[in-house]
Amino acid sequence: MNTYRAQILTPDGPVFEGEVVSLRLPGTNGNFQVLYNHSSLMSTLEIGEAVVQKENGEVELYAISGGFVDVNDNALVLLAEAAERADEINVSRAQAAKERAERKLKDNHIDHTRYEMALRRAVNRLKVARQAGR
Repeated sequence: MNTYRAQILTPDGPVFEGEVVSLRLPGTNGNFQVLYNHSSLMSTLEIGEAVVQKENGEVELYAISGGFVDVNDNALVLLAEAAERADEINVSRAQAAKERAERKLKDNHIDHTRYEMALRRAVNRLKVARQAGR
C-alpha cells in the first residue's frame, strides 16, 4: 500500500506525525479524502472529525476545531486550532462544555456566535469519543 507523510499540528505542538494511507477531513465545502499522489491542495477545515488510516491498518479518529490543510508532493500538513485523538477526549469535560454552552445560548444578552461555536466543538468531541467506543 502506498503511503505519504502526514502531520496534524496545533498551537500546542504536534498531535500526529507519521505515514498514512489516507486522511479524511471536514472541508469547508464538504468532507474529502486524501490518498497517495493526491493533487496539490490547500483548503480550510470546519469543526469535525479527521480520520487517519495508518500504514499498519490502524484507524485513529481526531476531533478538530477547524483550521487549514496543505497537500503537496505526498505530504500533508494540517494546522488545527485544536485537535484531540478520540481516546484522549475527556468526555465529562466535553459534556460539561456542551451543557454550559447550551445554558449560555438561552441568554439573549450574550454573544451567541461564541457559544454556538463552543457548542459545536463540544458536540463534535462527544461524537468522536462515542465513535471510538468511549
